[in-house]
Amino acid sequence: MLLSLLPFAALGSIPGLAPEKNWDLGGYVKYMATGTLVDDGDNGLDHLVHQRFNFEYRFSDTLRFNAGMRNRVLAGDSAELPGFGALVGLDDGYLDLTHNWLEKHGVVGTTTFDRLYLDWQDGDWQLRGGRFRINWGMATLWNPNDLFNSYSIYDFDYEERPGSDAVLVSRKLGFASQVDLVYNPAQDSELTSYAGRYLFNHRGWDGQLLLGKSGLDAVIGIGFAGDIAGAGVRGELSRFEPTRDEWQDVPLEATSVATLESDYSLGGRRNWMLRGALLYISKPQDPDSALAFLNLPLTARTLSFTRWTGYGELSGDLSALTRLALSTTVYDDGSWFVGLNGQYSLADDWQLLGVVQRFDGSGGSLFGQTPATQLFGQVRWNF
Repeated sequence: MLLSLLPFAALGSIPGLAPEKNWDLGGYVKYMATGTLVDDGDNGLDHLVHQRFNFEYRFSDTLRFNAGMRNRVLAGDSAELPGFGALVGLDDGYLDLTHNWLEKHGVVGTTTFDRLYLDWQDGDWQLRGGRFRINWGMATLWNPNDLFNSYSIYDFDYEERPGSDAVLVSRKLGFASQVDLVYNPAQDSELTSYAGRYLFNHRGWDGQLLLGKSGLDAVIGIGFAGDIAGAGVRGELSRFEPTRDEWQDVPLEATSVATLESDYSLGGRRNWMLRGALLYISKPQDPDSALAFLNLPLTARTLSFTRWTGYGELSGDLSALTRLALSTTVYDDGSWFVGLNGQYSLADDWQLLGVVQRFDGSGGSLFGQTPATQLFGQVRWNF
């Protein structure tokens, strides 16, 4: 009765009674400087201004629209290399949603939509279509089960990860159990991918079974995630069988890709955490160079270039505002990587990031052929 006596306009000022808006807009702006110190060559300096919009519009309780747009300006020594603009503007989706709007000597400006989709959910059913991320991985580092959105573990500046042009149909079957079907078309129909996943939980362990086609491969896979004596344990295995003998004059071979990882939190005031992982590829593909491996898009069958790859990490909070992580990756050809990552919170919406990456190895190894150190400094504002 009291509320009925208030003017309608006044209701908007009462917490909890104002109608919730049906849209959200957020994002960030980042600047990053990159210094490349090459042991046997010329050093380089690059600059990146990276701005992102994340937009969501809710038509109803069941239907919404999402869009994510990246705007980047890259300048410096790398932008002067031949073909750099084409690499930045590469969009391997069914639709080309990337456009280079600036290409001058030493400067490239580009815009891409890595999220652009409609999502409908009603009860146990979900239908999604457009460009979106399909994350089927259960491990946190390497993901042989992630058939649609593989990524490089060294690309720390793209936390959203790429999306796929696809249609997803999902049906929940009960507690932590569901079935997903995905169709991911390609402009070349032979590269079209489609797969199904059955996700389930048994005695506190999550598991999944995969079956489908990824590019030129028929794929079957399994994954699991659970806990042993307080340590997280996760694993994935995928078997890739080519659907043809060769592609563009390159012979195709069947391969198995598997990973096993574990992490353990030591707790305490510093929140120390240990993480280790092992990756196995029965028939690894040999990249032309370290530069090609680190920059070209990866797939679930090309997560590494050697049969065995190991990873270790130690991270902790130096203070309430500062976190430090030290990691290393070793390859069985003699290549190795060491990275140091430091994050500092300047304010509620401001962050400072510093990263050191060293790629090196024995003389005949991939990284050992062009040893280099990269230094990154980044400041970020979220809105």
